[in-house]
Amino acid sequence: MDQLLTSSQTGHIALLTLNDPSRYNALSLQMIENLIDALTRIAGQDDIRVVILAAQGKAFSAGHDLRQMVEGTEADDGADRMRHLFDRCATLMQLITALPQPVIAQVQGIATAAGCQLVASCDMAVAADTARFGVNGVSLGLFCATPMVALTRAIPPKAAFEMLTTGDFISAARARELGLINRVATPDDLQAATMQLADSVAAKLPAAIRLGKAAFHRQMNQPLDMAYQGAGQTMCDNVMLPDTIEGMRAFLEKRPPDWG
Repeated sequence: MDQLLTSSQTGHIALLTLNDPSRYNALSLQMIENLIDALTRIAGQDDIRVVILAAQGKAFSAGHDLRQMVEGTEADDGADRMRHLFDRCATLMQLITALPQPVIAQVQGIATAAGCQLVASCDMAVAADTARFGVNGVSLGLFCATPMVALTRAIPPKAAFEMLTTGDFISAARARELGLINRVATPDDLQAATMQLADSVAAKLPAAIRLGKAAFHRQMNQPLDMAYQGAGQTMCDNVMLPDTIEGMRAFLEKRPPDWG
């Protein structure tokens, strides 16, 4: 992994940081590949219970690297290059959803186009009160069709369509109202607020969180009967875990669970 993306770990929490501030942490093909590689490794690490996705500089991410895109369109195989870029980006966004561990976006600045898509794809998000969010490709003549997929699964359709067709940005406060982010903090308190949320999740039984995240995303687009069928099976699998039985016994006996 090169310095476009840095990583560290504190206890059971992994921190991945977009580290290309001079290009506003653009989701270049290289940045996308680095994120895919890092998340793929994390998926197999049982000691990591939560992932925080942060960024250096003024912007969280300005979306795809426009210079790279323009140069790609001018090549003889331009259409193939663009298809590959968007395919890899889609792989990244779906990997976040499929990752066993919850992923929290820590948004310190502007998140636009594919950068907004990245926030919407995370399981939760905490943002500075100065952050802004948008899918403004339409202002350049490019409708943000791929960011639309994650955005319309995170906020109400009419609000998403307005953002997609006007290119207007929304504030952190409005993003929280719509459900794009979970919490808002001052820039000075952003890291602590994000870590507080991550610590709360990391303190829970890892097996239950992993089962729960998978079930949560699986049922989102299922018919009601299928959703309940799958959720019931998840409950059965979860309740039969020895650590879950211990947790229930501990609650009844008014003591902390002994999860080793």
